[in-house]
Amino acid sequence: MCGMWALFGSEECLAVQIINAMNIAHRGPDAFRFENINDFTNCCFGFHRLTIVDKLYGMQPLRVKTFPHLWLCYNGEIYNHMTLKDPQLFHNFTDEPKHAIHDIVEGLGTGFELETVKSNIGILFENAVRKRLMGQRRIGCLLSGGLDSSLVAATVVKLAKEEKLNYKIQTFAIGTEDSPDIIAACKVAAHIGSEHHEVSFTPEEGICAIQEVIFHLESYDISTVRASVGMYLISKFIREKTDRVVIFSGEGSDELTQGYIYFHKAPSREAGSEEAIRLLKELYLYELLRADRTTAAFGEITRPSPICPLRSTACVILNLSFTVKGVYYYLLTFLTEKDGIEKYLLREAFRDTKLLPDEIIWRRKEAFSDGITSVKKSWYTSLQEFAESEINESQLENAPKRFPFNPPTTKEGFYMRQTFEKMYPNRSEWIPHYWMPPIRLNNI
Repeated sequence: MCGMWALFGSEECLAVQIINAMNIAHRGPDAFRFENINDFTNCCFGFHRLTIVDKLYGMQPLRVKTFPHLWLCYNGEIYNHMTLKDPQLFHNFTDEPKHAIHDIVEGLGTGFELETVKSNIGILFENAVRKRLMGQRRIGCLLSGGLDSSLVAATVVKLAKEEKLNYKIQTFAIGTEDSPDIIAACKVAAHIGSEHHEVSFTPEEGICAIQEVIFHLESYDISTVRASVGMYLISKFIREKTDRVVIFSGEGSDELTQGYIYFHKAPSREAGSEEAIRLLKELYLYELLRADRTTAAFGEITRPSPICPLRSTACVILNLSFTVKGVYYYLLTFLTEKDGIEKYLLREAFRDTKLLPDEIIWRRKEAFSDGITSVKKSWYTSLQEFAESEINESQLENAPKRFPFNPPTTKEGFYMRQTFEKMYPNRSEWIPHYWMPPIRLNNI
């Protein structure tokens, strides 16, 4: 999304205000506007535009001549905006909203027999990807070779051919030479026919990027920072070596479909469901924060943001014709693991489509920070060794006093927190807690 900045009540001079507004210039490299709102005391707007849909119009802040004292900075994409240009679709704001009825999906079956549900997932998923192809900038896909990113990339390539896009879809994978993700992504790219790029990085390069990653994330969460380094480095490659701006990825699926390995230890379906709902509510703090901030650092946009096709598809499935609770518990039979495989229903829905190789359809879940590194030595281990050299035992023992809110318990966590505090002092409550399985599900 674009970069939006606002300041109210500051006594600083105009030059200082503009300098502050430039701190988020990376989010919108195409154009910039700074407005000093004369009708209000010490009020300023700054806008950095990332042009996706319309290169001529759309600059902000927006003003309406009829209401000269109203100003608006807003970011959002209405994927069916071409349909909504029909003047007959406009209505009084007191009427019931009608925009949703112009995004009708045809071919959906009724009922919740297994084959019907699988068919509906395929239809809804493809529709979710298709409408997000909208835009005037070229598209790329992050590809880890895992189920989620592979399904998104394969569907993007398929629909790009149907839509007759005049360029080839590029896919991007990052890791060390022998990392599981690099190997799996290469197989997927060959199968779907994308223009594939592999980005190699060393643990030393990853460690050098940590401070920049924390700056852009505005977070000290250990799992988020650790997983963001690879995504940050691959976004940097995309910016420097290609013309891709709109980036598809697979974030958001694991939270909804209980894809994380620790869900195998859930004591009951209800407990697993409650945990999935918690994760969904906190997506903006962790998983989607990573996807947004690491790409925006280089003037790119993760699409669809903030909701990926996998998440929006499943949400529609859950709301078709039964109560959410009833449908959700029914689908848990297949959404959760079966025969030791997580996300069973999602895999089943695409098993016979030939969209992906069978070995990718049934590839087990791996954390992004694990899949990108060598099988000989993990990224996690390299970070631990680095933190061991930077933080001593005395510092770690004093962590609860120095950082009373969310005190770090490892040297890796201490290093990340210390780095965060230098950039954002007294802002530790920006994240409520560390991303980790709750105690009742943490027996793995």
